[in-house]
Amino acid sequence: MKCRPGGGCHNGGPAWRLLVGLWCGFLVHGIRGDAVEVIELWSNWSIANQNGTLSIADQTLPSGIYSVFGSQVLESYNDIHLRWLAYDNWTYTNSFQFDIHHYKRGHINLTFHGIDTVAEIRLNHQLLGRTDNMFVRYSFDVSAILQLDNVLEVEIVSPVWAALAKSQALDAASSSVPPACPPGRYNGECHVNMLRKMQSSFAWDWGPAAPSMGLWKNVQLEIYEVAVIRDVDVDISRTANGSHWNMHIRCYLDSVGRHNFYATLILYAVELLDHPVVVDTYTWKPISYLTPVIEFDQTVPIEKVVTWWPNGYGEQKLYPLHFTLKAWLGSDGAEVRSKTKSQKSLRVGFRTLELIERPAADGLGNTFLFQVNGLEIFMKGSNYIPSHILPENQTKDQIEHLLKSAKEAHMNMLRVWGGGIYESDYFYSLADSLGLLIWQDMMFACAMYPVGEEYLSSVREEVRQNAKRLSHHPSVAIFVTNNENEAALVQNWYQTSFEDARFEAEYRELYVANVLHELKLVSHKSRPQPLVSSPSNGKASAVDNYISENPQDEHNGDVHFYDYLKDAWDPGIYPRPRFASEYGFQSLPSFYSWQRSKNEDDDLLTLLKHRQHHPLGSTPIISLVERHLPLPLPEDDNFAEALIYFSQISQAMATKVETELYRSLRDTTHNTMGALYWQLNDVWVAPSWSGIDFYGNWKLLHYWARDFLAPIAIVAQYEKSEDSLNIILLCDEPQVETDGLIVVANIHLWSQLLPRQSINWTVTLRPNGVQYDKVIPIKDLFHEEFNRRNAFLELQLRRRQEVLSRTYFFPSNIAAAIGLEDPGLEYEIASRSCLTTGNVIRNSMSISIQVKRPAVFVYLELLKPYRYTFSENGYMQTTPMHVVYLTFDATTCARLLRKADIKILTVNDFMP
Repeated sequence: MKCRPGGGCHNGGPAWRLLVGLWCGFLVHGIRGDAVEVIELWSNWSIANQNGTLSIADQTLPSGIYSVFGSQVLESYNDIHLRWLAYDNWTYTNSFQFDIHHYKRGHINLTFHGIDTVAEIRLNHQLLGRTDNMFVRYSFDVSAILQLDNVLEVEIVSPVWAALAKSQALDAASSSVPPACPPGRYNGECHVNMLRKMQSSFAWDWGPAAPSMGLWKNVQLEIYEVAVIRDVDVDISRTANGSHWNMHIRCYLDSVGRHNFYATLILYAVELLDHPVVVDTYTWKPISYLTPVIEFDQTVPIEKVVTWWPNGYGEQKLYPLHFTLKAWLGSDGAEVRSKTKSQKSLRVGFRTLELIERPAADGLGNTFLFQVNGLEIFMKGSNYIPSHILPENQTKDQIEHLLKSAKEAHMNMLRVWGGGIYESDYFYSLADSLGLLIWQDMMFACAMYPVGEEYLSSVREEVRQNAKRLSHHPSVAIFVTNNENEAALVQNWYQTSFEDARFEAEYRELYVANVLHELKLVSHKSRPQPLVSSPSNGKASAVDNYISENPQDEHNGDVHFYDYLKDAWDPGIYPRPRFASEYGFQSLPSFYSWQRSKNEDDDLLTLLKHRQHHPLGSTPIISLVERHLPLPLPEDDNFAEALIYFSQISQAMATKVETELYRSLRDTTHNTMGALYWQLNDVWVAPSWSGIDFYGNWKLLHYWARDFLAPIAIVAQYEKSEDSLNIILLCDEPQVETDGLIVVANIHLWSQLLPRQSINWTVTLRPNGVQYDKVIPIKDLFHEEFNRRNAFLELQLRRRQEVLSRTYFFPSNIAAAIGLEDPGLEYEIASRSCLTTGNVIRNSMSISIQVKRPAVFVYLELLKPYRYTFSENGYMQTTPMHVVYLTFDATTCARLLRKADIKILTVNDFMP
């Protein structure tokens, strides 16, 4: 249906003027009797365990058993000590009064926006229904059950025992679905794949088992006559002649009762349209209660729109749309004061986005690249896990900090990983405004899953609800049905090969026949078709009916890559894929973060071992550190401090080398066009792949990411086979000034400040591309007084005197460097300032650092419980004086901060 003046869907005609007059009159007289009413049941909850031995009253939502009774679950060994909470059954009870006489007409829905997970719901001792999916909204018509005094009970079954029961039922039917349990190192719980629940809540290799249960989203009474707007999808595309943008709008309604109904919809788009748009087709043509959707198109002249761009490429202009629905039953129109009017507001961005999979230049397979507004864009970013292991404890502040940190590191894409949750509306709205594209996994990860009809029915509803909710966001770039499950099946991760035919059939039934099918119902012109798995061979997977012999084919789709046996600082060990959607290396959170997380009498190394869930333990971390850095012996007093510090250097360097390789392959025949490292954030203080720790403080990886993901960057890539250095210049900017560009190569001795020799040459940049500048044999750099052990190389890309980018090349193991001694480091807090913003005080201070000899990877840490940021960290200091800036927010002005509150380490400190 097209909206046009004079038609059934029109813009500013007589019907619109009549509606505006009535609406304005209602406002003048203060009458809002026709509005759908929502009553929040967010307070006055009591919670008790099954035998009544533990209870608490006056609780508010959102809520979970751990957040109420086990808030210390992330401290010390409490992931084990508090596990009993997950083994009990719990009842949430709310007693409330309701004016049944005032609301005697219309329907009343009781809506649960999120129940974790397996529950029975009773109102006034009548069973309303059962839930089995934490990702689904459940609504019940309670019009005939409500009384003046009401008792609402939600009985939640232990997810651990519920999962076990479902697994045992499948075992009895000879239809077991592996894996039964996670690896023993996880200290986790079994059978999480039996439940439609956050998969990582039963433990993961980076997180604890905290099998939550509770009301993790709000509960509402919704009072309306017949229908309410639930979601609005806006599919934006360019018209064929290019003169207009078209908004294909679908308003998804929730209706009660089993009667067709009538409706009027008004769209207000004040920045785009001169007049509201009135859809009055359904004032005479009823809407089916079976498929209650209002669908129409609205064009906008292209000159009225500012295009939305990803971070780093332009503006993130968003346009507000407001929808007002009036819905009623009788053909004579709505009765006065009946609850007929509901509203929905959202913001949209105008952009095109395509996934280009065309025959590749090397003649092997297809490209895999994203094109936004006609521009090919290298996707650089990270993988996002839930901001808290207890979903009810996620806060806007946490989400804002993580997403803004991603933007600050020049990321333009985040992958919302499939073992967590579908994130909040706030998350996606913030991603819209920050220009962070979202690769959205559906919530299936690293497991086989059941395919019984009851399970599939729940999955279909889950996919429908969440896809409808998320689809309008310009940040949502692509949907993917699962994480790693195709690879797990093909590569026999869970010993499924004995029944290949069954598991392959079940895989296709779940993901192709159900999840993919539902996703295609909300497919967009402005978004690529969903992928069936990650990693996968992209569109080439269709040839194999979505189970390919090698889902990690470097010539198609995306890859995940991990190799802990080789030297991760060597670019030669990494694949040359079309797109790398997951890769990374572990490190440890800062020493002070461990102090905040452990009990006073906990031994740090013992706690670290308990929280190290990697199947190989900390061996990969230690092995990589020992290849390059002077790690003390385990019996030395400074071993733990060195291991933490060096692990962050190793992780940062490994991720830098791998990411720079992928960026450098953009304009080769490999045509790599994406690098999303694992992972952005953490859910507790533990060994993990994250670049930001649980308290929100950046590890060295995130500081370094600001440089190796920068729009303009210089890369010094070692080629072992030729013993040479490839000098590569990266540029993501579509237009760039190339005048006055030079590369300065400074050769330093480990024993002396300032460069001992310097050469420079003129260079250029390739807009939105890669300039392969030159190849320099190592022997041409290190000769005469310089050799591989006593010297290192600094490379600067300059525009005249301005340093645009800097990198280093270390020709030998730093631990074996000759001349690397105590730098004689001294530091002072040089200046302080405080600025009040809202209810917080931004503390800023400069730290003046002096050295007498080169200081390697200078590392700063604030020993106070603040979320802080340094202007740089893990940097090389080769000049006598350097200033680093520290900022953090607090409730007071921290004028008493002392030098002792700042720890500074260098690699030099640990040289023998």
